[in-house]
Amino acid sequence: MRSEYDFSNAQPSPIPKKMQKQITIRLNISTIDYFKEQSAETGVPYQTLINLYLADCVKKKLKPTFE
Repeated sequence: MRSEYDFSNAQPSPIPKKMQKQITIRLNISTIDYFKEQSAETGVPYQTLINLYLADCVKKKLKPTFE
């Protein structure tokens, strides 16, 4: 590791922090296990996969079914 780093040419993230919000949510263990399995297969963090799935539901305007 270097003792000093040069950030003079660094650019800000293209994704503003305002676009995401940290929350606390309770999920079934089986749901978390499913996304963790998908994470292991794809190499994408499971929380990112959950976010992508929910964003896809929003995009497709899917409604939940209560069975």
